[in-house]
Amino acid sequence: MAVAEWEDGVLFPEASKTEIARTKFLLGKYKNMRLLMDDYENHTKDMQQVAIDGEVARRIDQDDLHADKTANAVIVIEKQRRVYEQYRFRETALKRAHSLILSDDIKKAIRFRYFEGHSLKATCLFFGYDEKSSTIRGWVDTGIVTIANNLKLLGFFDSDAGKF
Repeated sequence: MAVAEWEDGVLFPEASKTEIARTKFLLGKYKNMRLLMDDYENHTKDMQQVAIDGEVARRIDQDDLHADKTANAVIVIEKQRRVYEQYRFRETALKRAHSLILSDDIKKAIRFRYFEGHSLKATCLFFGYDEKSSTIRGWVDTGIVTIANNLKLLGFFDSDAGKF
């Protein structure tokens, strides 16, 4: 955030439509991102061994006439680590932004819908509403915007991971 914004009295900047769309995208991918992170954390050694032994490292670029398998394995392993680090950064930012939501109902709706990976229909039913409840949809929509605003406040969209 620029200093001029602070001087103009904007203490709580609002996310743009693009930033809200990015937030919704990240929340939608959260469960898969978390599964891949868990897999990486639990099976890093196996993944590295596959990169060394397997065909993945044989030729990273199909146009290579000669492949240095050892060097390519290092590249593959480093790429896996970088993806994991990006996912971890995004997860931490989403969790921090989520923790700043004031409404317990909105916070629970977002947790159940995105962090636990349930459908909107299941989220409505979880709260005891019918599957087309505008109340739950409103909580989820408000939660997405609130998280986007919190991410903006935290400087997430200014980082490389926020720009993707």
